[in-house]
Amino acid sequence: MGLLDRFRGGAARGGSALRAGSGSGSDARYLAEWVRTHTGVEGYVEPKTTVTDVTVVLIAADGEWTRRIVGERGAQRLARDLRIPVYDVRKTGYPQRMRDYDARKRIERQRALEPDSGDL
Repeated sequence: MGLLDRFRGGAARGGSALRAGSGSGSDARYLAEWVRTHTGVEGYVEPKTTVTDVTVVLIAADGEWTRRIVGERGAQRLARDLRIPVYDVRKTGYPQRMRDYDARKRIERQRALEPDSGDL
């Protein structure tokens, strides 16, 4: 069985580990590629809410992150197949590097909107 076979679903498997509306196979490929192209990736499982199913947030060593819906069993399968550590966000919270990354990006967006002092 290949790395992404578990996420593709199908009649024989009775569904998909990733259940993100538009093409769960594409989400699995996206997450696998994201892990491959980033260093120090960890997963943080977010609980099911009234609005979304179980989600996983992948966070790289530099704080960059991405989120996808994975369903009840998908997060643990993802961790096993991609060989990354996965934590329950209700127990651990989000790492500081994620908040620092968001703060850096917010500052960069604000600076991009400010006129240069030479333009005055």
